[in-house]
Amino acid sequence: MLNFVRLSSSYNHHKRVTAKQKVKNFKISTQKGGKMAAKERRARVLEAIVRDYVTTREPVGSKTLVERYNLGVSPATVRNDMAILEAAGYITQPHTSAGRIPTDAGYRAYVDTLPELTPLKRAEKLAIQRFLAESLDLDDALARAGRLLSQLTHQVAVIQYPSLEKVRLRHMDVISLAPGRALLVLITSVGRVEQRLLRVFPEVCFDDIEDMLREINMRGAGEPLREVALVIADIARRHTVERHDNIDAGTQERRAPDVAHIASQIATAVEDCVKDDAEERITLTGTANLSRHAVDFAHSIAPVLDALEEQVVILRLLSDMHSRTAVTIGSENEHENLSEASVISTVYSDSGHGVARIGIVGPTRMDYAANIAATQAVSNYLSGLLSST
Repeated sequence: MLNFVRLSSSYNHHKRVTAKQKVKNFKISTQKGGKMAAKERRARVLEAIVRDYVTTREPVGSKTLVERYNLGVSPATVRNDMAILEAAGYITQPHTSAGRIPTDAGYRAYVDTLPELTPLKRAEKLAIQRFLAESLDLDDALARAGRLLSQLTHQVAVIQYPSLEKVRLRHMDVISLAPGRALLVLITSVGRVEQRLLRVFPEVCFDDIEDMLREINMRGAGEPLREVALVIADIARRHTVERHDNIDAGTQERRAPDVAHIASQIATAVEDCVKDDAEERITLTGTANLSRHAVDFAHSIAPVLDALEEQVVILRLLSDMHSRTAVTIGSENEHENLSEASVISTVYSDSGHGVARIGIVGPTRMDYAANIAATQAVSNYLSGLLSST
């Protein structure tokens, strides 16, 4: 068995499955000498095979590896290492007299032991920052992020829309429209704005409403919307109790039910906003990029396109990814239509609170080091934008 020490835990996948259920932990040992040196060398051989195949799409032979990579051993030794890797399920021979190509398990071992990512160029980073800074609103920001990620990776960009279940309150206001009618305005932490009509007593005193809103914003700002609804419900109950306990007659007693009534309506409206937004959604950008990689799919790109069109498949996959940055490769994807695809995703956040995921879908033969770096970079800039708006 090949024992490799994982160099990074940043790319954990939620589940490990291989086509033949063969692969066991592939860990790089940094210990020198004897058997450990041989295992380290085999890891380097696998890394070279992955990199060469991703670059050329040509099966890789032992002679090519010795000529292109500083392995420090003879072709015969490399052939022996490749035979061991093939027996363990990390590489395979696509046809007779050909070199070897990585299997899903080989890609997994490579991704799990990536020593470093391929950093974006300074010009690329500046372009991302400037392009996102021009966003008009949340929808525009997500659309721009998708275009950037698709262009950087030449894959399909997938962005999960932040649901009201996960965002937080930035500010709340109530605007008088006409006697008996008011508009509730919710501004969320990601810049998303929700509006709801309220029916109020025609004689409602908006000075009292302003006092209530100040308390709501003071106690609820920065809290999840469901928690905000509980805060408002508590305020409504308090005003109701004050009305019953107040032994003084007059204006205060009249105003208390007005405030309690509208507070109760606001609490219900906030809860309804969250419930109405329960259905998650994603945006896709660069679907045409799949056609560029059609040769990397055994039969056609149609199954992957079907999976992308059926958004619930991608949403379920994203919801199963629990690491901040996650990668699923080929047969690790439970849905059959994605069995020849890889998915890279990472969390984007608002002020440190994760709200949704952004990622890419493409063939298993992809530049993982560069694509993980690009996905994380766009996510970081998008998170910075949402946190500053």
